[in-house]
Formats: sequence, structure tokens, C-alpha cells
Amino acid sequence: GLPISTYAKFCYRKLQKVAVTGGKKGLRKPTVEEITHARNAILTPSLFGSSLEEIMLRQQDMYPGNKLPWVQTQLSQQVLALGGEQTEGIFRIPGDIDEVNALKLQVDQWKIPNSLSDPNIPASLLKLWYRELEEPVIPPQFYKECISNYENPDAAVAVVQLLPELNRLVLCYLIHFLQIFAQPSNVGRTKMDVNNLAMVMAPNCLRCQSDDPRVIFENTRKEMSFLRMLIVHLDTSFIKGLV
Repeated sequence: GLPISTYAKFCYRKLQKVAVTGGKKGLRKPTVEEITHARNAILTPSLFGSSLEEIMLRQQDMYPGNKLPWVQTQLSQQVLALGGEQTEGIFRIPGDIDEVNALKLQVDQWKIPNSLSDPNIPASLLKLWYRELEEPVIPPQFYKECISNYENPDAAVAVVQLLPELNRLVLCYLIHFLQIFAQPSNVGRTKMDVNNLAMVMAPNCLRCQSDDPRVIFENTRKEMSFLRMLIVHLDTSFIKGLV
């Protein structure tokens, strides 16, 4: 019963995102469940690809006291519950794409299945959630300041304090989460030290606005260094009281 213009606007918006981030399904055809889910997303926005504000608004009725996105905390906790901090290549080795997409459908219905056994599945979906946010965790207007302070710990930490409150909390939760993996006792098992963690996570937090390949290449190194500064120097101890 919806007008065609509603579908057209939704499809155009999705197409614009795909043009920027690329396809996430591989070459296989979508399942009936995925098609149904995509159709429902027109009326009920997905937890993936939305803005942080939209996500918090969606969860207000179910989790009114939460100061962080449910999807962020649940997937992070699943990674740890499945022993992700002791899994070699965590965040670097992708989870099976079919299982990741299946989990995505469940999470979008506010469900976490009990059948999960591979921490790479929630880890891959968590990275996807950050990457698909309508606006990155660190908004574009702060990008230049981030890459200008990629070697200065105090300045890097100061940038975090300038972020909008919701973005600051979401970023601090992510850094607190990564600091668990950066502990030497865990790095010995995962082979993912602070440099590797920054390498795989920086593209999910910062988005270069330039189309110049040389600028993108040069900034990639600075993005990684900036995130590394936060993992090493940012005090996130207050996060424990939020979850």
C-alpha cells in the first residue's frame, strides 16, 4: 500500500551507500529471508546503515536506560563470550559470510542466537556495523583534526572530548573494547597487537572525504596512527559504569 516514491527513495539511498562502501553479500543471490527483511526495513529502519541517533531512538522503548547502542554492546560481548580475545587473527580473519549475514538478520530483530560458536562471526558483524553507520563514529568535521594529531597523544585524546556526547561514548566503548585485546597476555594468542588492531579498525571509524588516491593512501597511515594513540593513551575506565 506504499506509494512507489517511498520505495524509490529507499532504493536510491541504499544505492548511494553501496556506491561508497561496496557490496557486502558476495556474488550469491539473496535469500527469501533477506528480501523480506529488506522490504520491512523500508518501514522499520535497520540497526545497520542508520545514524547513531536513529539507532538510539529505535531502542528507546526496549532499552530506555541504555546510553550505548544495544547492537554495539551485544556484539562486543558476544566476541568476548566466545573467547575472541584468545582467538588468533580476531578482527583480521573474516567470519563465514553466510553466517555473518544470518546473524545480521537476527540482530536486526533484537535477537542473539545461542548457537554461535565462532567469535569471528560477531567480530565481523561488529566491524560491519561500525563501517555501515550513516555517519562514522568520528564525524567528518573532526577528520582533519584527527589526522593532524596522529603523533600527539594529548592532542588525539583532546579530539575525543570534542565529539558529540553520543559519538564520544560509542568511540570510548570501542576503544575500551580494543584495549582488552591489546593486553600483552591476549596479543600472544591473537597475534593482533595494537598496530594490527588499529589497522583493521581505523577504516571503520574514520572516512577520508578525498577522491585522490595519493591523499587516501597517505591518510590511511595517519588514521591508523591516530587510532593507535587512542588505544594506548585514552582513559576509558568510566565505560565500565555504563554497561
